[in-house]
Amino acid sequence: MNILYLHGLDGSLSEPKRNILEQYGSIQAPQLDYRNQSQCMRLVYEQYKNISLDSIIGSSMGGFIGYYLADALNCKALLFNPALAARPVEQEIMDFKIQKAQTKILLLGAEDTVVPPSQTLKFLSEQHLGCDHHISIQQGLAHRIPITTFETAMQRFFIHL
Repeated sequence: MNILYLHGLDGSLSEPKRNILEQYGSIQAPQLDYRNQSQCMRLVYEQYKNISLDSIIGSSMGGFIGYYLADALNCKALLFNPALAARPVEQEIMDFKIQKAQTKILLLGAEDTVVPPSQTLKFLSEQHLGCDHHISIQQGLAHRIPITTFETAMQRFFIHL
């Protein structure tokens, strides 16, 4: 199984999270400079468009990019607090020709003040969605995803692939 992991702003894939993901397959985790490169979505798409991916895991800014790339790269996505409604840095959104929208699971932290779940829900309600969204709002969860929450989410996500 090929998994694309997209980190958040100023982030990277931590070793504990990499270890969890490696239980499910081969990990691709490009290091993205969202602050200085406004075309991260295009860069990731060009890099992975000819690679068969099974899933995208994204967090915050990576969740934003993963939201669109899941359809373009034809794979399911698990997105933690995706920065869909607004982002602290400018990023180009590509207009993909989508044949079939993919299932997306969104895990939102009820206590997230960086990407408030209300903004994400408003964004989703205003879109013409052609895919299956599964949205979970987790009480007590803020923007950062603790390793135990990450591990549980991976177990639930990969059991359904």
